[in-house]
Amino acid sequence: MEQLVFLGTGDAMGVPRVYCGCAICEEARKGGVNRRYRSLVAVEAERTGENQGNPFPFGEEEGFLIDCGPDWRSAMERREQRFAGQVLVTHAHFDHIGGLPEWADACRWLDRKGQLYAPQEVLDTILRQYPWLDRNLDLHTVDQGVTLAGWSIRGWKVNHGKNGYSYAYRLEKDGFVWAYCSDSIALPPEQRGLLAELDLLVLGTSFYHETAEFSTRSVYDVKEALELLQEIKPKRTIFTHMSHDIDLRRDYGLPEGVEYARTGQTVLLR
Repeated sequence: MEQLVFLGTGDAMGVPRVYCGCAICEEARKGGVNRRYRSLVAVEAERTGENQGNPFPFGEEEGFLIDCGPDWRSAMERREQRFAGQVLVTHAHFDHIGGLPEWADACRWLDRKGQLYAPQEVLDTILRQYPWLDRNLDLHTVDQGVTLAGWSIRGWKVNHGKNGYSYAYRLEKDGFVWAYCSDSIALPPEQRGLLAELDLLVLGTSFYHETAEFSTRSVYDVKEALELLQEIKPKRTIFTHMSHDIDLRRDYGLPEGVEYARTGQTVLLR
């Protein structure tokens, strides 16, 4: 059995915001449910008694991470994991790639090559920012699709509003189909096709209702996302990439089959 683990559920700034004294940030500072690290998920075999305490559990065939932001190291420490073999990246913004140098350094000290997967234009941007990464990481383009840990994966470019573009991924294995779309907004019809007929959708929603001028925005809010769900109709949806506007102690009256991600949450992929 395989599972999806939410290691990070926050937006680019995380929660708490260092400057903010709002009730949500204060609750997060005390270790509450609103403590959110930058977006990061693991796709892996379900942890059992046999592998629960293994600090090197994930080789190149056993699982992978999606994204590698600046909270990658703390996520690894929290779960007592000492190696990550494969990382699939959605786009080259700091909150999604800021941990790549630390990952590469871990690979150097362990004398193991990490496997980094992304669309070619994302890889090009990453190497402009971190030109030494390919010393310790093998870089693979996913423009024609890729198979990781048995998952058949297709990526496509999605609108990221004022921040340009990101990539979403559709993953299929043994009849289970899900998609990861952490950074998008106002998807036009041609970008929604691979979101059809999903067992699970992981979708980024930074605010419940964002009032900023639309031209300044980059991620769906919850109200907009719920409208999207009425069209694409996934069986289950989990909202991630949340700012300090979302309070997990509050009942938002979300429809059946829709929920907010929680740090450390585990979801079986079946």
